[in-house]
Amino acid sequence: MFMDGSDIKEYRKKMKLTQEELAKKLGITKRTIINYEKGEIIPESKVKLFQHIMSSNFTLKTDSNAIPVNFSEMNVMMVPLVGAYAYAGYLNGFGDNEYLDELPKVSWSDDKEHRGEYLCFEVKGDSMDDGTTESIIDGDVLLCRNVKQEFWKSKLHINKWDFVIVHKEKGVLVKRIIEHDVEGGLLTLHSLNDYYEDFKIHLKDVAKILNVVDLKRKHKRR
Repeated sequence: MFMDGSDIKEYRKKMKLTQEELAKKLGITKRTIINYEKGEIIPESKVKLFQHIMSSNFTLKTDSNAIPVNFSEMNVMMVPLVGAYAYAGYLNGFGDNEYLDELPKVSWSDDKEHRGEYLCFEVKGDSMDDGTTESIIDGDVLLCRNVKQEFWKSKLHINKWDFVIVHKEKGVLVKRIIEHDVEGGLLTLHSLNDYYEDFKIHLKDVAKILNVVDLKRKHKRR
C-alpha cells in the first residue's frame, strides 16, 4: 500500500491525535502535517520516522480491547516517481541511473515481498477513464513493474495487466494491450475511453514495458 497523506490522516484519527500532537512526535511542524494530509509527497526520511513511531509507540484503541499495531512485517519500497510533468525528462533520461536517483521517491508497502524493477508514474489525461471501477484517471499514481525485454519475444500476459509503455516517439502511454503479434513484433493498444481509437506500435520503437500492479488515487473534493 502506498503511504501518503490519507494514510497519515486515517492513522492520526484512529489514535485520536491532533495535527499538532502528531507533528511533535515526528519532530516537524503542524503546517507540514497539514501539507502531507493535503497530498504533498512525503520524504523518505519522514516516512521511515513515521513508520518507526507507529510500530514502536502505539496501539489502536477499540471499545473492547487494544490491538497492537505491527508494521514490522510490512515490506516497504521507496519507488522513483515520474510525475505527469516529468514525462519528457524521463524519456531523455530513463537509462541514466543518476537521473532515476534524482527523481522524487514514494513509499509503497504491503505484506508481500516485491521483486523486480519498479517505477511509479503519475497518470496524465483521460484515455483510460470510462467512468467504471476499472478506470485509471488523471492524477492516479501507478506502481509499475518492468517487463524485461527478453520476455517481449514471447506472448505477453495481456489479459492480466494494464500497462505503461514507454514509446520512443509517442512518450509514456498508459494502455491495455489487446493483441500481441509476436512474429510481427506489433502491439495493439486500447484505451478504455471510447473517444480514443485503438492503434498499433512496433516493439522496436518501445523503450520499456511495465505492468501496472497497483494504484493510489488522491481524494478529490467535490
